Amino acid sequence: MDPHVKPRRVLILVHEDLIPPSEEEVERLTDSQVEPFKTEYHVESELRARGHDVQVLGLYDELAPLRKAIESFRPHVAFNLLEEFREKANYDYYMVNYLELHRTPYTGCSAPGLFLSRDKALSKKILTYHRIRVPKFMVVPRKRKVHRRKTLEFPLIVKALNEEASLGIAQASVVHNDERLAERVDFIHRKLSTAAIVEEFVPGRELYLGILGNRRLITFPTWELRITDRPEGQPLVATEKVKWDLKYQELRGVEHGPANLPEELERRVQAVGKRIYRRLGLSGYARIDFRLHDDGRLFFLEANPNAQISADEEFAHAGAAAGFDYPELLERVMSLGIRRAKDW
Repeated sequence: MDPHVKPRRVLILVHEDLIPPSEEEVERLTDSQVEPFKTEYHVESELRARGHDVQVLGLYDELAPLRKAIESFRPHVAFNLLEEFREKANYDYYMVNYLELHRTPYTGCSAPGLFLSRDKALSKKILTYHRIRVPKFMVVPRKRKVHRRKTLEFPLIVKALNEEASLGIAQASVVHNDERLAERVDFIHRKLSTAAIVEEFVPGRELYLGILGNRRLITFPTWELRITDRPEGQPLVATEKVKWDLKYQELRGVEHGPANLPEELERRVQAVGKRIYRRLGLSGYARIDFRLHDDGRLFFLEANPNAQISADEEFAHAGAAAGFDYPELLERVMSLGIRRAKDW
């Protein structure tokens, strides 16, 4: 227990399938077995070690347990690690609205920012209005056939409109003709039950910018995804395997680390990132994803409110490079949530 930390009652909200087991049980598991709930485990174990009174609540499709926990535990803050409700990723903003109705401070992004950023098309339309460069795109609703716009030239990449964590993204997502485009859109419609967004594929480097704050923003050093052992000619894509498959990561040499951009370019990425954060109404903490084209143009890809905050992910590593070790990062995230609640 850190004597300089003010102990708080912290209610950690997680999916009911991701309630972490005890430390003794985790020690007997492999990295692959821990991977699905590592964020939940890292946050819980670190907060307990810091002396906080922690309760973990697993939720799926019922709000009654949350109401009971708020009334009985009376948390100082809810640490929100929920990414979906009733298996719907775009229901997460209803959950934070519920917390606000109960006057319970919570970590991460508020409902408006979640709503705007979860919809990849809507966020790009807003940012285009504010003259921030985005890839050309179109949306194909479910049960609709693809009618490619003439302005959309191959190669294109097909993604789920509202899903995160690279869900549904594979090398096959990059398509080079109309036949493959129709097949991939149909895959997204059938497998993920969501609309598809079709974007021009931007060749170049994949950059991530971590941002912390509500009004006053702190930017972390720009981070980069590298895949050192890609087959010749294979495009750089942050696929579902790149994100979650530990064996694939080792096989292909998947790395996240400092982008080491020239000073002027680093300033540009951070300035554009802050503009995006504010224009999309983000708060708490988030990661902004960019593509740096081979010709030097910077493209916004998507915003990730409540970014993965496990101790070994790129957000925490970039935070450490900015001077926030992992315990301090979690404390700052909680403080931002508590401070925002005072404005209510």
